[in-house]
Amino acid sequence: MATTTDVTPNASKRPGTRPGKRLGQWLLDQPPQTSKPASGPEHPSQPWWKVMCLTGVDYYSTLGYQPGIAALAAGVLSPVATLVLVALTLAGALPVYRRVARESPNGQGSIAMLEKLLPKWKGKLLVLVLLGFVATDFVITMTLSAADASAHAIENPFFPSFLHGQQVIVTLVLLAALGAVFLKGFSEAIGIAVALVGAYLALNVVVVVVSLVHVIEAPALVVTWDNLLVGQYNNPWLMIGVALLVFPKLALGLSGFETGVAVMPQVRGLAGDTDARPEGRIRNTRKLLTTAAVVMSVFLITSSFITSVLIPQAEFQPGGEANGRALAFLAHEYLGSAFGTVYDVSTIGILWFAGASAMAGLLNIVPRYLPRYGMAPDWVRANRPLVLVFLVIAFGITVIFQADVDAQGGAYATGVLVLISSAALAVTLSALRRKQRAATIGFAVITAVFAYTTVVNIIERPDGVRIAAFFIVAIIVTSFVSRATRSLELRFTQVDFDETARRLIAERAASGEIQLIANEPDARDEQEYVDKEREQREDNHIPAGSPVMFLEITIGDASDFTTELTVQGEERFGYQILKVNSPTVPNAIAAILLKIRDDTGVVPHVYFAWAEGNPFLFLFHYLFSGAGDVPPVTREVLRRAEPDPELRPAVHVG
Repeated sequence: MATTTDVTPNASKRPGTRPGKRLGQWLLDQPPQTSKPASGPEHPSQPWWKVMCLTGVDYYSTLGYQPGIAALAAGVLSPVATLVLVALTLAGALPVYRRVARESPNGQGSIAMLEKLLPKWKGKLLVLVLLGFVATDFVITMTLSAADASAHAIENPFFPSFLHGQQVIVTLVLLAALGAVFLKGFSEAIGIAVALVGAYLALNVVVVVVSLVHVIEAPALVVTWDNLLVGQYNNPWLMIGVALLVFPKLALGLSGFETGVAVMPQVRGLAGDTDARPEGRIRNTRKLLTTAAVVMSVFLITSSFITSVLIPQAEFQPGGEANGRALAFLAHEYLGSAFGTVYDVSTIGILWFAGASAMAGLLNIVPRYLPRYGMAPDWVRANRPLVLVFLVIAFGITVIFQADVDAQGGAYATGVLVLISSAALAVTLSALRRKQRAATIGFAVITAVFAYTTVVNIIERPDGVRIAAFFIVAIIVTSFVSRATRSLELRFTQVDFDETARRLIAERAASGEIQLIANEPDARDEQEYVDKEREQREDNHIPAGSPVMFLEITIGDASDFTTELTVQGEERFGYQILKVNSPTVPNAIAAILLKIRDDTGVVPHVYFAWAEGNPFLFLFHYLFSGAGDVPPVTREVLRRAEPDPELRPAVHVG
């Protein structure tokens, strides 16, 4: 049997919240969007179709420019190239992320699956690198989409003339408005996303249907397009080969899958769902991913076909009226200026809010990793401060790139493709571990395709890697600085004692004093304990008749920052021993001493021997291995955790 105690020191003595901090308190009041058992009215989950709209503002917004990109990249082959994109979406990305949803149902995504493949620091460094690409993808989604929305707005004839040429200012205003929505609350973001996606898809249905009617009424247009296609590519295999070659340029049409799994904690499951078995949430997330992919595929195929047949190729070129706005061109052409303006407003709205899915993904992913690694302050777990941090970063990127959509496109594609490739690799390795041969082969092929696409994109647009490298370096540097500054925190919020440990501590407390000798376990034979006790009694002048216990810390994964401590009691060769596995020695000793004090009311004493060596080397040893020069670090952790010297466990070094 074990007992559990919050080891936060002297909570009852802490002063109350001081007046004048209302803004700071409001920032921290909104709880982080983390996963909980899906029951109870307080759970922040939403129906899957509403969450699909949140991820869809990013995914569906690509309709605003995807047909134009396809036309520029493939010319009259655009519909065939789009079919290849749809095939890889439905047969590649969708199966990958349906499996990610099954194996990582609490929002960690494929990153968590890959983290398990490498032990200790290697796994955490891999996560930090992948978080760099996540930041690249999600932050650039915010800035690029807002910049594209501002470009559409400025090009509209009804837009105020004094703002023409002020794309940076307009983009910053749009980003600030996006941040204001998330500062207000997550539910508000969901509501806006549902309205924008519903209106945008409805308007696109009208444009596509009307355009298809015009195609049917003018079959000569199809014949002309077909003649051009066959004239340039007289072999179907040649068409497919060229379509595969230009596929990397169309890969932006795959955006949205990573955010689909990142926001899984927001998907409402069944009443009996728990974090351990959220079957309803998994099933509904799969519905979300499948529905979004199928709807998008239908729009991609139809829009690519109608724009290729109805719009002259010259109009897709830079300066042409359909450049970057092919469907908007058709809306104005066949439905008039009034409808076209409404369509433009809808496009601007969904492009502006496309960053919402990215913001939601960041708010779910970042708090799941960096605070747990000790590589970010605990306030990162609260949404509002994190929103402000991401806004500042987005403002900086917008100013640096002068709200230029093309300049940010390479980084956007790089982030999207790296994340999809890593997800494909993760599910391939998962299938391999489970000895699922057919699944392993299938996912391996998908991984190879996406890896090829990623490499080609990097070669063609190396600026994307440079931007991603900036995010990776920034995350790694700030993470390790944060970990170093937080290393002297107590770090353990919970300590459990087994029944033997509780009995041994109670026996010592009954005598009015609790004295522990810190021992680094080695052979753990009788001679080790005899020598250690004699050494400590001589060096620290412990009276011969005063009973002592040994405290032994075995270092597990030193890369972990926080964990629960389970202290086991043992009687060995007539000695009483408390032993525990921990990622760090000094912090664990401090937490155990405070727990003993709180349980018994007796302030314990701990005895050490000085370590021999360079104290600066010991400092680095402590940061990365959890050991080092234990006595002074233990004392400093205790001093920070317990400011009252009379209540602070005593540290003796001889």
